Amino acid sequence: MAGATEGVSQAACPVKALRFRDRGGRPCVPARGTAAARHGVPELSDADPIFETSTLPLDAWHRALGARMVPFAGYHMPIQYDGIMAEHLWTRSHAGLFDVSHMGQLVVSGSGAAEALETLLPGDIGGLGQNRIRYSLLLNESGGILDDLMVTNLGDGRFYLVVNGATKWDDIAHLREHLPDEIVLNHLEDQALLAVQGPEAVAAVARLVPQAADLFFMEAAALSWNGVPLGISRSGYTGEDGFEISVPAAHVEALAEALCAEPEVKPIGLGARDSLRLEAGLPLYGHDLDPETTPVMADLGFALSKRRREQGGFPGHARIMLECEQGPVLKRVGLLVEGRQPVREGAEVVDADGSEVGRVTSGGFSPSLEGPIAMAYVPAAAALPGARVRLTQRAKIFDAVVTPMPFVPHRYHRRGAA
Repeated sequence: MAGATEGVSQAACPVKALRFRDRGGRPCVPARGTAAARHGVPELSDADPIFETSTLPLDAWHRALGARMVPFAGYHMPIQYDGIMAEHLWTRSHAGLFDVSHMGQLVVSGSGAAEALETLLPGDIGGLGQNRIRYSLLLNESGGILDDLMVTNLGDGRFYLVVNGATKWDDIAHLREHLPDEIVLNHLEDQALLAVQGPEAVAAVARLVPQAADLFFMEAAALSWNGVPLGISRSGYTGEDGFEISVPAAHVEALAEALCAEPEVKPIGLGARDSLRLEAGLPLYGHDLDPETTPVMADLGFALSKRRREQGGFPGHARIMLECEQGPVLKRVGLLVEGRQPVREGAEVVDADGSEVGRVTSGGFSPSLEGPIAMAYVPAAAALPGARVRLTQRAKIFDAVVTPMPFVPHRYHRRGAA
């Protein structure tokens, strides 16, 4: 996720700001232009609140390039330009530009901000070095995952969070409710977010911002391009080397044009982003992760920092430690599906009697492996590499083999690696 955000516009709001909820009690966002949006007063009729599909700062740019636009996470998003397969393979071989401005960019600051975040996240935020990034999880009281996110230490008691677009308003509401009054939460609504991913991403970005090449994986820096402040991190969601770049929305089109003028870079849509992250074994919130799933079930134990495991102090600590000791009932695994037809989210994992014992949460055709792959939650006894499982989808039977993830090796530029 994007890195340091020095000098960018920040829309500050007190932690205990008003939360909007729908009639079912769920946090929601009033449509722009309503009295609720203009004045901070919720207007709820007997009908459910109206949600609009918003546009990204680059909406017109995407359409001018011939992108096929679809609603996703409350925004019109480009799903493809030249075709998902071609865009996927281009990113694996060269570099792709992804518009991920639907993601939520937040700054949490104030005296004790690290300690406050540690009451909600299981990561070692207090021990996170300046301009270093940590993957973490927002947990509910029972240890279920409300969202997965990236945390960057900006220094001076400020932490930059990138949260999922589909959950950002719920995340903001949760943070406002649970962080102490003295902690300030800033939502960077005037910032866009771009990702440049692929083996040639560094060469392309370094021509525009030379200092970016000095970063290693999960490091960030406050840099600039043509006088425009940028927060750049060496991170991403494809398994490839690359960067995420936080840029003022007023300048994002110029930056996107400059990046795509580099011969290595082409714009890439959501479709290829999904197949790339699936090959990389990276979970997608709302599909592979949800409030009923714990970090241990999701095979995300690396997000439970050693000190936090020992000291606790985060939601669901007792349950999560018990699962670490005894093992979860279900566990997320990778599957190589036999044949050529992909299985999709919702396919059932069944036992010898045909009874459902698990479920597929992500699935599709792997352009790199030239065959179908999937992620699924299966009984712990069947979660060992090489175990054979049976799947059903639309009354059709599929055989699959549990395989370690990632399906395609990560190519991160790690500090200290050969």
